[in-house]
This record gives sequence, C-alpha cells and structure tokens, in this order.
Amino acid sequence: MNWDLATLLVLLVGVSTLIWLYDKLFLERKRLAAQANASKNAAGLDPSETVRVPLMVDLARSFLPVFLIVLLLRSFLVEPFRIPSGSMMPTLLIGDFILVNKFSYGFRLPVLNTKVIEMGKPQRGDVVVFRYPEDTAVPFIKRVVAIPGDHIVYHNANKTIYINGEPMPQEYIGTYQGVGSGSNMTGAEQRLEKLSDVQHEILVLPGRLSPGPYQEMIVPPDEYFVLGDNRDNSRDSRFWGTVHDEHLIGKAFFIWMNWDSANGGISWPRLGMRIE
Repeated sequence: MNWDLATLLVLLVGVSTLIWLYDKLFLERKRLAAQANASKNAAGLDPSETVRVPLMVDLARSFLPVFLIVLLLRSFLVEPFRIPSGSMMPTLLIGDFILVNKFSYGFRLPVLNTKVIEMGKPQRGDVVVFRYPEDTAVPFIKRVVAIPGDHIVYHNANKTIYINGEPMPQEYIGTYQGVGSGSNMTGAEQRLEKLSDVQHEILVLPGRLSPGPYQEMIVPPDEYFVLGDNRDNSRDSRFWGTVHDEHLIGKAFFIWMNWDSANGGISWPRLGMRIE
C-alpha cells in the first residue's frame, strides 16, 4: 500500500462516514428527544441549545461529499501530475502540469490499485504515467514503444528502434532550441518518429551512447517497454526493464498549465495543448 493522497482521501471518507453514521444511528435520536422535551418545558428553555449538532459531526457531514467527489474524480476519471524533469522533451517540458485519463486502461480500486473493469490496453505511441517499478511510490511518465510479444531492439548508433525486425522511421526536423529549464538541450537533433500510426517528436544526441542492460528483448505478457522522448537523457526500460500492467496509472492527454521560473513563469502557448 502506498501512503499517498489516494490513501489519505480513502481514510477521510471512511472516518467521515463513520462519524455521520454514528450520529444518524445514535446522537440524532437523542437530539430529537431533547428537542421534544424542551418544547414541553414550562420553564421556557431555549430549544436550540438542546439540539446543537456537535462540531465534529457538523464537519464530517459538511466535508464528506467533498472528500467523496475528489476521491471518485481522482481515482476513476482524471488525475493531475507535474513534469519535474526533461526526459520527455520536446513533447513535455519541465514545469508542464498535465491531466491523466484514469480509465483508459481500466478502472482500478483506489489504494489497492486492483483492476476491476478492463477498458483497453496501452498501444505503441501512448504517453503513460505509471508507478516506477523500483519504487512504486514514485510516478513516472514515458512513451510506450513496444507491447507484449514484441521483439524490440534499440540501436545506439543511429538512435533507432526496431520492432519485430522493422525499423521505426525517423525524419530529421532540425536543431532543437531549448527554453527555460530545458535550455541545456539546445543543439540536440530534433526528429519526427513514427510508431505504428503515432507520429511524435524526439530529441537525440548523435555522439552520445545510452548504455543499459535492456537494449534488446521480447516484451513479456502484460508488460510494456517504455522510452523517454529525450532519448539520450532518460532512464527508462533500457535501464530498469519493462512496466507491468498493474503499475499503470493512466494515459496522459492534456497540458493544462506550464510554470517554469527559469522561463519567466507561465508559458501561455502551452496551455490547453493535447499530448500526442
């Protein structure tokens, strides 16, 4: 179990529900009886003093719907994340705030992360958020380049992916000009890569090797080989292996804000961009 925001929300919903039920089953009955007695009291006592709702009960009743709505939205519909590194440049920049579709690959129970309804499987080219296999408390974001059963080879020499013996086409676009926190990638080659039907941009440094123990493999069942779009500045499946289906969080689809203090704050052109 990961002690994260989802766990906290489940606990808050549970505690608030228990307080509300206890009040409904026991305390409310006593308040109604006290109100009835007060209304008959010849001494003229103020009935409002005898029916006051305890502060803890009042808070639980007020916040329970809020906690429940946030939990449902975050667990089953969308979840926000912030991009902290440049491993997905130029698709995602440092400081991008993104939304992740939580039901693209099935509905999972919060905290337990057990899939209860199958909705689909990741495809080549999908940008996915997942729990880092070596520390599942940490969310990672990469692009799926190979799916179960694929034979994948990554050639360092030409920075090309080969899937089932076929090279994934790349087209040179130009020299990349980085901004803000990503300015260190200025001068990298910017290429357009095609994975099945998905075209997306990548960055490569032709003179740099990206060694790792997993440059070639057949992807096991229910697992996915993922790479960063910033190919020579990403620790991904080449280093720590594949991502199991049970670690998937969802599919990234939308940039709702970018804040990079090294680039002057908000980058207005990136607001509302779709993630391809």
